[in-house]
Amino acid sequence: MVCVTDGREAVDAEATGEFDAVVMDCQMPRMDGFQATVEIRRRQVESHRARTPIIGLSARAMEGDGDAAIAKGMDVYLTKPLSVRELRAALEQWVTNGG
Repeated sequence: MVCVTDGREAVDAEATGEFDAVVMDCQMPRMDGFQATVEIRRRQVESHRARTPIIGLSARAMEGDGDAAIAKGMDVYLTKPLSVRELRAALEQWVTNGG
């Protein structure tokens, strides 16, 4: 497991290709999770790398927030407070079963 402090670090860490999944906070400094996700997806396409599942986390639970996150390239959008059960289910769905 690798923890980073902002979206730019998340993009750089994911570029190593060593992750089964990324758990991405949507509100981070320097580059938010949405921008980081767009950049990760762009780099994956350019380098012909497999799509790493990205699980977005946010305190926002307004209608349409999840759809906006998916449109940016996240695979799952979960809201805080997050339960271990929710995270486990998302990881099992996207990492174990491939979506």
